[in-house]
Amino acid sequence: MITSKQNSTVKLIRSLADKKNRDLTGLYIAEGVNTVNEAIKSGQKIDKIVATEKAIDRIIPTDREILIVSEEVFDYITNEVTPQGVMAIMVKPIVALESPINSCLFLDGVSDPANVGAIIRTAAASNYTEVYLADSADCYSPKSVRASMSGIFKIKAIQGKREDLLPLIDMPICVADMNGKSVFDIQMPKRFCLVIGNEARGVSQEVRLKAEITVSIPMENQVESLNAGVSAGILMYTLKHNK
Repeated sequence: MITSKQNSTVKLIRSLADKKNRDLTGLYIAEGVNTVNEAIKSGQKIDKIVATEKAIDRIIPTDREILIVSEEVFDYITNEVTPQGVMAIMVKPIVALESPINSCLFLDGVSDPANVGAIIRTAAASNYTEVYLADSADCYSPKSVRASMSGIFKIKAIQGKREDLLPLIDMPICVADMNGKSVFDIQMPKRFCLVIGNEARGVSQEVRLKAEITVSIPMENQVESLNAGVSAGILMYTLKHNK
């Protein structure tokens, strides 16, 4: 059992809270019993699993290395408010900068990691399996991974600068705008790219200029706007059924 906060693996886990260290090592943290078990079941690349003695029995059978740590050490490395005593050090997939195969999602400057994770969760559930993250929060941050509820394992995440990712989109681009046609009335092409803009500023001018489709979500009771994650969910499901 690891009881020292000076242990090299403990130091590594603590360092992965910072994006620069995730980028440097190619690793990230996935925490929670269900998330770790889903990573095992879905064949994700796991460097090692870390658990407390009380929680180890909640991990499904695996050939991955499992390190046992004290409760004190786990409290030191966890990012959860109510930790479950299980986490995995995950290997980030190597993803090429390439054009999408199917209808995809383009996150245009989404800055909140929790929003990124929630959107990825809905993207996986509604079968948008390619997600482009242009100048957005890191989808491998602890907050984003937690909010994705294992969705991060089920999509292909392509992260980069807007100027590098936008030219890869070779299908009609769809953005939301109050002056657009109602999302419930529009007919969509077989393949399209749905853009989700920044929480405060919306879709960037660069992306807006390339948009071929503009849709709106009808609002009632003088409500002016919706949370980015809620808007994304409505648009993702509705547009998929409007073909």
